[in-house]
Amino acid sequence: MKKFAGLLTAGLVAATLTACNDKEAKSDATKAQAPANDTVYLYTWTEYVPDGLLDDFTKETGIKVIVASLESNETMYAKMKTQGDAGGYDVIAPSNYFVSKMAREGMLQELDHSKLPVIKELDPDWLNKPYDKGNKYSLPQLLGAPGIAFNTNTYKGSDFTSWGDFWKPEYANKVQLLDDAREVFNIALLKIGQDPNTKDPAIIKQAYEELLKLRPNVLSFNSDNPANSFISGEVELGQLWNGSVRIAKKEQAPLNMVFPKEGPVLWVDTLAIPKTSKNPDGAHKLINYLLGAKAAEKLTLAIGYPTANLEAKKVLPKEITEDPSIYPPAEILQKSYWQDDVGDAIQYYEQYYQELKAAKIMRFLVIIKKSGQIDCSFFTFNVKKTIYSVSLRSFYLVHVNAQAFL
Repeated sequence: MKKFAGLLTAGLVAATLTACNDKEAKSDATKAQAPANDTVYLYTWTEYVPDGLLDDFTKETGIKVIVASLESNETMYAKMKTQGDAGGYDVIAPSNYFVSKMAREGMLQELDHSKLPVIKELDPDWLNKPYDKGNKYSLPQLLGAPGIAFNTNTYKGSDFTSWGDFWKPEYANKVQLLDDAREVFNIALLKIGQDPNTKDPAIIKQAYEELLKLRPNVLSFNSDNPANSFISGEVELGQLWNGSVRIAKKEQAPLNMVFPKEGPVLWVDTLAIPKTSKNPDGAHKLINYLLGAKAAEKLTLAIGYPTANLEAKKVLPKEITEDPSIYPPAEILQKSYWQDDVGDAIQYYEQYYQELKAAKIMRFLVIIKKSGQIDCSFFTFNVKKTIYSVSLRSFYLVHVNAQAFL
């Protein structure tokens, strides 16, 4: 799953994207105005439809599937708001924290469980979660679990037991974080003992201040194929999703991942039916197929994320299912948080996140002449809040007014 990390809230995204999505929205709506039971419109993440995945479904049911590429939850939400009742999608793939938001706003149909016999194959530990009690509106497809990833040639798993380890001074300019506001704030909130789904502006600010202390250690923010920097050797330590760990290991990268004692904040990509679906019967058939053992096995083999289907898990390679960095064990799942919608509080997360990224860190050489001798000291400053001038000619520090991170 690619997560969108921008300054705009989902509501503002909807307003901003209205004009640029208008033409596409009208096109989708036009397609759906003459509904046909032999066609289903699927709106899902690009990598979730590997080649050949849908062939058997069309052969078995005679239903053609037209796939639209989902770029982010926020874009999906904005697009569906723009389309309104003319929406053209039958099945969508929101992440769990958008399921609760969309259900609350009346954007999702209730599922008919009698048409979804695949439910009995799904892991009970993934069902009936706070974001959708009783799975009234959605069913889980794939599980995302971020952890602490490290190069096994440089570090040992025992080196990392807490998210707080990222703050250690020996990791200065070495840590890669996921480029996502919630993912980054999650680790700070857990470090200071707070709920990662908090809506309290004061607590969110406290987490931001904690992240400013981490900033000197941050080498990069990356959510666009974050495994690649580990594979290339550019990064040896950082925050990574379990599916990305599988990608790196397939490339024989010397990488492993552990889940810290505070636990990860989990997300699930789900399948749901929009309120505006023109073919809900076909939509139920497609969901039942995509969550079935055969399709689920193919998908996990292709992209590495754990499937909710227990029958598929039985036939998957043990190098996937018995790898705790990819398939979190039950004790990890039980103590983990589930990422949830934070409503209007998202604006605080996004605002502080942009400020965090803008707070570029530099190493500033201060040279001071004392009694004919020169002392060289390195100080780390938040450039955004720095006002300084240095007279190198006379080797005197004239003025520094900055926030230091030592």
